[in-house]
Parts: sequence; C-alpha cells; structure tokens
Amino acid sequence: VQLEESGGGVVQAGDSLRLSCKASGDTMCMSALGWYRQAAGKEREFVGHITITEATYYGDSVKDRFTLSRDGGKNTVLLQMNSLNSENTAVYYCNAQLDLYCSGQKETWGQGTQVTVSS
Repeated sequence: VQLEESGGGVVQAGDSLRLSCKASGDTMCMSALGWYRQAAGKEREFVGHITITEATYYGDSVKDRFTLSRDGGKNTVLLQMNSLNSENTAVYYCNAQLDLYCSGQKETWGQGTQVTVSS
C-alpha cells in the first residue's frame, strides 16, 4: 500500500485546514486509514482513523475540532482541522493499518506533510 498526502501548509491561528490521504496498491489489505502527527521534540501522536467498518476514532487532544471523512471510496480519507492553534503545528503522517497476512506488514506510512500554525 502506498500513501499520498496533500493539503499541508502555513495558516493563522483560528483558521481551518484540510488534509487528504489517498491510498493505492493493495488497498484491500487495509483495516484502517488515518493520521498521526509529530511535533518537534515530541513523540508521534495518534490523531484519528476510520476503519473498514466505518468506525471513527480520535485522539483525545483533537476530538472536538478535527473531523475525519471519506472522499468518494474507501481509499481516500480527509482530515478537517478547525480552530487551529500553535499546538497543532506538526508534521502530519498518513497511516494505514494493514492485515499482516494479506500485506506482509502491520502498517505503512506516508512521507508526512507539514502543518504550521502561526499566532
């Protein structure tokens, strides 16, 4: 499975931004598709994902302002981020959870897209 991210950039505090992640390849092996983020000097943090059964999960720090959705079929996930603040500045990584027996690996990552929120 290959992941292609888009939508990062520089925004002002209070603005909104939408990230997109498109999966390709052996997408039938995916069990969930979503996002993590990593701020400078911090560990990578779970943002949220949508499972193949359409269940949606969010990290505690974003659940009130971030929303995940599908764009068309199951291979593209959108992350709508509202009321951004400086704490949301990070590299956002798309993540696909995979069936080990189908794919040969448990997960795969995109290359990351930078989101910078200026105050």
